[in-house]
Amino acid sequence: MEKIIFGTGGWRAIIGDTFIRGNISKVAKALALRMKDEHAEEKGICIGYDRRFLSREAAIWFSEVMAGENIPVLFINLAAPTPQIMYTVKDLKLPYGAAVTASHNPAIYNGIKLFTFGGRDADQTYTDQLQESANRLTEDDISIVPFEKGLESGIIRFIDPRDRYLDSIMDKINLAAIRARRPRIVLDPMYGVSLTGLQTILYTARCDINIINDRHDAFFGGHLPAPNEETLVDLQKEVRERHADIGMATDGDADRLGIIDEKGRYVSANEVLVLLYHYLLKYKGWHGAAVRNIATTHLLDRVAEKFGEHCYEVPVGFKHISAAMDEHDALIGGESSGGLTVRGHISGKDGLYAASLLVEMVCVTGKPISELVKEIYEEYGEAHMAEYDWALTVESRDRINETVMIRKELPQFSHTTDHVSYMDGCKVYFNDGWIIIRFSGTEPRIRIFAEADTAENAKDIVRQAAGWLGLPFEN
Repeated sequence: MEKIIFGTGGWRAIIGDTFIRGNISKVAKALALRMKDEHAEEKGICIGYDRRFLSREAAIWFSEVMAGENIPVLFINLAAPTPQIMYTVKDLKLPYGAAVTASHNPAIYNGIKLFTFGGRDADQTYTDQLQESANRLTEDDISIVPFEKGLESGIIRFIDPRDRYLDSIMDKINLAAIRARRPRIVLDPMYGVSLTGLQTILYTARCDINIINDRHDAFFGGHLPAPNEETLVDLQKEVRERHADIGMATDGDADRLGIIDEKGRYVSANEVLVLLYHYLLKYKGWHGAAVRNIATTHLLDRVAEKFGEHCYEVPVGFKHISAAMDEHDALIGGESSGGLTVRGHISGKDGLYAASLLVEMVCVTGKPISELVKEIYEEYGEAHMAEYDWALTVESRDRINETVMIRKELPQFSHTTDHVSYMDGCKVYFNDGWIIIRFSGTEPRIRIFAEADTAENAKDIVRQAAGWLGLPFEN
C-alpha cells in the first residue's frame, strides 16, 4: 500500500491508488490517537465533504473510525464548501475538523484537509507528525463503529451549519449598497459546492443571477476545477452574451475565486487580491498589513506602502498566510491561485466571502471592475505574471533539485539580480521583477512563476529559466 503523504494543502492522492479506504482509516485513527493524547476527544470533530467521487463515502469511513474510538462526530450531511467546515470548527469551538476534498486538483484525485482549533489549516509540524503516525499503523490497529449504528447511538450526529456560516458572511457585507445597484451576475460553481451559498447571499442582496455548470459532475465537465483563464472560457462567453456586470467562479471546494469583468476579460487572482486590499483601505477606511506567499504579486507591497502599511512574504501554503496574519494582525492575506481571507472571518481562504466582498466593492465604488483595475495600474504601476508548470518524472525532479536547490546554480537572466531566496523553492528578485522555481506540494509537477512590468517580459523570464532547465516551452 502506497504511503500517505501530506502536502501544502492536506493529503491528496489518486483515487484507487493511494486514496483508498485503508489509508483513509489510518489518517482517521492517527488523528483520533492525537486527540486522545491532547485530551480533546470529548468535544469531538466536525466532518464534511465536497462533490467529488467517493467524498461522501470517505467521510463516512473516516467517521466510523472516530466512532470506533468513541470520539463524537458532527457530520455535515450535505456536500459543503471547505470554508463552511472551517467556520463550523471555529464557531463550535471544536478542537478539530476535516474536509474530504482535493480542492482544485484533477478529478482522479481526492484527499483530506485537516483543521485545528479556531478553524485553521493544520500546520506542517502537525501534518508531518500525523503522516508518520498514520504510516506506522496497520489494519489490525483500526476498529470501527458502522455508520448507521453510530447514528443510532448518537456518537455520530448530523448537523446543518449552513445558515450560521452564510449569516456570518452577510453580517460583514454592505447588502444595502448591493441592493441599491442590483448588479447582473453570472455564477459558475464549476460543478462544485458553492452554488447554494452564493445564491443565498446574492439573492438576499437582490442581485440578478444566471448560472452555468451547476449540476453534479464528479468529472467537472472534463476540466480542471480551478478558476483560471483557461478554464473560465464558458463564463467569459456568458458574461458577454448577457451583458453582465460580473462573472464569478469558485473551485471544487469553494475556497478559491475567479473573476470575469464586465467586458468578458479574465481578472487575475493577483488583481482581485490587490483590488480588495485597496478597497478595504481606501473606501472602507480599514487598516492593517497584507500577507502574501512568495508566488504572489508584489503590487500588493506597493499598495501597502502607499497607505503606510507593510506586506509580509511567506512560503506557499495558506497555513503560513493565516499564521502571519495572526502574528501581525494583518487585514488581508492571499495567494496568486485565487485564495484569500480578510481579518475577522475565518483563518483560511473563502471563495464565497471573497465573491461577496467583490460585489460590494463594485456597488460601493459605482465603477466596473475594468475601470478599477485600470486605476490600480495608473496609481501603482503595472505588474503582470506568467505562470507555467510541467509534469515531472522522478529522474527529472531529482536532476532539477540537485541543480537548483543543492548546487544553487542559476541561468544568466537578462534582468539584474538583486538577491535570491531559498525559503520555499528558489526565488530570484530582480530590480524590476522576480521569478520563482518550486516543486508542487500536491502533485508531481514543477511550477515557474515570474512577474514583470509587462506580460511578455514576465513570459520571457520564464522562457529563460525553462530553457536552461531543459523544460519544453511553447510560445
